[in-house]
Amino acid sequence: MITTNVFLDRRGVWAFALGCIAVTIGVLLHIPMFWMGHTNHFVLYGMPMDPGMIFGMYLIIAGVIAAGYGLLPSKAAYNAVVSSRVTVVAPEDAPLSRAHWILMATLVVALIIDVMKPATLGFTIPGMIREYQTTKAHASLVPFSALIGTALGSILWGVLADFYGRKAAILLSAVVFIGTSICGAMPSLNWNIGMCFLMGFGAGGMLPVTYALLAEMMPSKHRGWSLVLVGGLGAVGGYVVASVFAATLEPIFSWRILWLMNLPTGLILLGLGRFIPESAKFLLTRGRNAEAHAVMKRFGTVTHELTAGEEDESEVVPFSHHSAPPQEETEEASLWTPALIGKTAALTIAALSWGLINFGLLLWMPNDLVSKGYSMALSSKLLAESALIAFPTVFLCTYIYSRFSSKWALTSFITLTLLGLLWVLKLETHVGGNPVWPVGLLIIGSNGIIAILLPYASESYPIKIRGRATGWVAMFTKGGGVLAQCLSILALVPPLGVTAVLIMIPIILSLALFLRYGTETRGLDLRHLEQARSLRVALPVPVAGSES
Repeated sequence: MITTNVFLDRRGVWAFALGCIAVTIGVLLHIPMFWMGHTNHFVLYGMPMDPGMIFGMYLIIAGVIAAGYGLLPSKAAYNAVVSSRVTVVAPEDAPLSRAHWILMATLVVALIIDVMKPATLGFTIPGMIREYQTTKAHASLVPFSALIGTALGSILWGVLADFYGRKAAILLSAVVFIGTSICGAMPSLNWNIGMCFLMGFGAGGMLPVTYALLAEMMPSKHRGWSLVLVGGLGAVGGYVVASVFAATLEPIFSWRILWLMNLPTGLILLGLGRFIPESAKFLLTRGRNAEAHAVMKRFGTVTHELTAGEEDESEVVPFSHHSAPPQEETEEASLWTPALIGKTAALTIAALSWGLINFGLLLWMPNDLVSKGYSMALSSKLLAESALIAFPTVFLCTYIYSRFSSKWALTSFITLTLLGLLWVLKLETHVGGNPVWPVGLLIIGSNGIIAILLPYASESYPIKIRGRATGWVAMFTKGGGVLAQCLSILALVPPLGVTAVLIMIPIILSLALFLRYGTETRGLDLRHLEQARSLRVALPVPVAGSES
């Protein structure tokens, strides 16, 4: 059990506890408004907000402020900050302990809850269009605002994590997440648009912070495959949970229940906080040496004194948008040198393609199935079956990445994505086909891409530009989604078959670039990336059969 007391040097556990209670009560005060619509299948469009709802909103705002205040480092702790050139690292051959497995399991559940929210968007849009009697283009502002909120949240929460600590940032993110449950009781589309922005903002804080924590705690020998496994299970699991909720609860309680589920899942996230350790490096900077060493003992990590000019590798991790400090874009500190331009282009295009699939095609899929005559319940059930088919392949993806080849694991899943797009195209041109296997193959391929893409990027660049490289790639995963939702807002979304063909173009291009310029990172000592005098120097070929 993790025993680090996150409130030891904070302004007050009482303020955080009261804040959580206030936010929860504020959400519950919206339930009567939701239940008033039960005689009309929970249609609330045009209904005036009751006093309880309005008071609940103020209570949520006050609760978030109180929780944030309670988690603030105390004045004494702030004044005790130690400026140190010490970092925390795990030895290369350190064994995996029970604590590592508990941490990975906890972060998988946290990421499932985090990923579930954007996955839910596709299942709510058809219901919103019907209830608010609006166009698909107007309703597309909901996922667009959520996506923008997620992108901004991933940046700001990363900065807050440096100030609050990683565990405290996760807890505060969960509180915001709970508060956005009220999106399910909003009587107008504009309120939903605003609330979904805040929902994305809260959810966006989870990804960079949890991955930074995992990267610090895991031995470097196991870091790559553990990031792939946790990221893959979180991505597929989030879609499974979202589609199962849509298939089982939406027919009874309408699309609104999918937003109200933020309350129980957010409370689960708060409960998981007891299994999440605080960053040992953060504890050291706060002068809490005894606790820091207890965490390091549990996870087998050690301190390392940075030499002059040496950068902290633990701060340069996948999914981090804030980790790399601004640096001069010299010839040797660039993503676009002759030796790296092909690889950078391949990663960029693959990231863009994934964003188009995940935040475009898969979000449009439920509405497309409904337009073909499927009921919302049946379409959700079919997509849930597709996601369940994809779930076990995460373990295969991890096995291939860690035991055989990182390069060929990534190219294999890009190929599977291409085959999935071809099958979706066939589904669109042949009436009456079952969408389960085509969509399942697409989910398998696309989730394999995102599970591998950023860990692969983090192992492909020298530390001097590693943070910039992973941040660049992560930005384009969001960029593909923003592009897709802009098309929706402008009512320029082509039929699903045409969409599949258009996405095939960057998928094929990225596949060709990886085959030509992709390098093998399995078994590669990353120190070779730092020791090379120039980024043009060819990397040593890993020894066949070496351990990852």
